Order: sequence, then structure tokens, then C-alpha cells
Amino acid sequence: QVQLVESGGGLVQAGGSLRLSCSASEHPFSSYNMGWFRQAPGLEREFVATINKSGGSTYYADSVKGRFTISRDSAKNTVYLQMNSLKPEDTAVYYCAVSAAVHLPIPTIAVDYWGQGTQVTVSP
Repeated sequence: QVQLVESGGGLVQAGGSLRLSCSASEHPFSSYNMGWFRQAPGLEREFVATINKSGGSTYYADSVKGRFTISRDSAKNTVYLQMNSLKPEDTAVYYCAVSAAVHLPIPTIAVDYWGQGTQVTVSP
């Protein structure tokens, strides 16, 4: 059982930045592809970004490409999502996810464990 603890969400004005963190309990952390998803009210959970096991490959949804950056620190068992130039449409609950499957980017159905979610609210 992998436990994921997210932090870093909050309220920010449009154009601002936030950095989300997700700490994983599992060793070895490097066995998993890691990702971030988000879910806005009334909408389905959607893919945001994925980083592979080695950290050498990253994938982004078109809506966040060029604004968000996913990274991982294996020494700290932590994955990050740096979010810049935030827009009101980025408002959602953001979830950290891990997957042992080979599919990249991580499809929702291939997620093995989810974090509890952290709220990100972007005001106009």
C-alpha cells in the first residue's frame, strides 16, 4: 500500500504561481511512474502531467503545456508540480497518482494509488 500526501494548494490570483508537492511512503519510489490529475466541480478527473520512473521523460496535457512543470526527487520520495501563469480555469482539486504500469502518460484507469487531493483556486 502506497500512501501519498499532497501539499501546496491554495488561493492565488490569475497569473500567479503555486508549487504542489506529493510525498510517497513507498520504497523504492523509483519503481513508479508518477502523475498529477485534477478534477473541477461537475467534471471528470483529467490528466495534467506525468513523469516516468527515471525522471527522464515528462508528459503534459495541452491545456497546461508551457505553464506547468512536473519533477521528482527520488532522495525525498517526492514529486512536484510547479504551476505558473495560473488561470481561473485551472481551479480544481489536484490529485497525485502513482502507477506501476508501462503506459505513458498515465491513463486514469492505470493509476494504482491516489493522494487525498489538494484544492487549487485561481481568482480572476
